[in-house]
Amino acid sequence: MTTLTVAAISPEVRIGDVDGNLARLADVIRDAVRRGAGLIVLPELATSGCMFTDRDEVLAAALRRDDPRWRLLQDALSESAVAVVGYAEDDDGGPYNTSAALTRDRRLHDYRKAHLWGAEVNLFTPGHEAGAVVDAPFGRLGLAVCYDDEFPEVPRRIALAGADVLALPVAWPAVPRPAGEHPPETIQAMGSARSSRMPIVIADHHGSERGVEWTGGTAVVDGLGWLAAEDERFAMAELDLESLRDKSLPPYNHLFRDRRPELY
Repeated sequence: MTTLTVAAISPEVRIGDVDGNLARLADVIRDAVRRGAGLIVLPELATSGCMFTDRDEVLAAALRRDDPRWRLLQDALSESAVAVVGYAEDDDGGPYNTSAALTRDRRLHDYRKAHLWGAEVNLFTPGHEAGAVVDAPFGRLGLAVCYDDEFPEVPRRIALAGADVLALPVAWPAVPRPAGEHPPETIQAMGSARSSRMPIVIADHHGSERGVEWTGGTAVVDGLGWLAAEDERFAMAELDLESLRDKSLPPYNHLFRDRRPELY
């Protein structure tokens, strides 16, 4: 049985405080590793904060991929653990809203958010991948960012590409909902996970930033679409990846082979 302990974490993030944010991220990564986590997911734009006023402010808080300060986060990882960290990326044609998938010794991938939400269209350049899937020490890791998951094609594409688990850094502004209901974004992630038998590890912000209240939707959704863990600051669960790789539904059905894309 291939199991993976995952942690979704929402540390304190202060807008523009890159060095302070990196130090806090390193602390929570170390703590998750001590607890046995093999995949650690941090929020969207976790190194910088989110509610920027203009591109100049974004660039002032942006990081390049070769910035030596990434070493602080990588040194907090064990040899087998992976961290997925949202950041503002400074690169030609950018800035980009990016998630870095890191091990202690390598950058596995830097995924640039394809679907920009709200005023982000004035701040960032959209990426050119609809999610990504990369090899990780535990298997195949899917990557998407926040609003990407609002498009069902994205998590399904990631699942069809063989992802064992989807890391989803987010920054969900709180929206009204009926008493007792889960956030709509959580419900959507639960549906995506269930329809492809692909767990989703969600790291959201908590509290508020420049007048925007965050949902605090940090959670782990298992491959059957149920909430395996939910807490606005730290959600941790063990996932059985091996059983989820078989998409069959005995005795007659199969989640992927039953698709009829020629009808869609």
